[in-house]
Amino acid sequence: MDKLEKDKILNALIFPVLFVLILSLVHFFSYALDFSLTSFGVFPRKLSGLIGIVSSPLIHGDFNHLFNNSIPLLILGSAMFYFYKEVAFKVSIWIYLMVGIWTWVSAREAYHIGASGVLYGIFSFLMISGFIRKNTNLIALSFAMIFLYGSLVWGIFPIDVKISFEGHMWGFVAGVVLAFYFKKQGPQKTEYVWDEEEEEDDENDENAYWKQMEVPAKPEPPTYNYIFKPKEEKD
Repeated sequence: MDKLEKDKILNALIFPVLFVLILSLVHFFSYALDFSLTSFGVFPRKLSGLIGIVSSPLIHGDFNHLFNNSIPLLILGSAMFYFYKEVAFKVSIWIYLMVGIWTWVSAREAYHIGASGVLYGIFSFLMISGFIRKNTNLIALSFAMIFLYGSLVWGIFPIDVKISFEGHMWGFVAGVVLAFYFKKQGPQKTEYVWDEEEEEDDENDENAYWKQMEVPAKPEPPTYNYIFKPKEEKD
């Protein structure tokens, strides 16, 4: 692995690691002081719940909740910043805000907390973007996301009343919307163009390899000389 590739990987890790570190510090602060931050989550259709649009992804119910979100966020977030570095930061901010706003508008009346909505947004963005862009590497990444985290799709359905499926659903929708919105930005399908001028140059090149091949000389037919000699007379 060369230095350029190492730098690319390290740069892709910066924001996901920083985000997970902030999540961890917030939860450790809450745990150490024995102070619940749940009231800072999104509470739909109440003015006091608007603060949750910004603060709710930073709050988790327990260490298990934090861990279950942190590992996928590191993996998927790093993948997004590695393969889609031109748009990754803008996509992350939009997912963050869209999930909070849409949850506040439409979700059940309860406190909604956790970074799961952001996670679902990144997942769906990665999954859809590769197919839209028709880039072989990104399509492979999309299939990898389906294989590794395809089970996340079940989280957008109201299977467990204790889980904010609304946040999951809106995160998933946000990722799909942004995949289409930013489809012209970032890596695109690899196009192969036939260079006709280069082909003509090759044909006119006196040093082209096919003109340098030695063609075996055709053997010349033998030459026979006929000499007429008169018959000698006898005495």
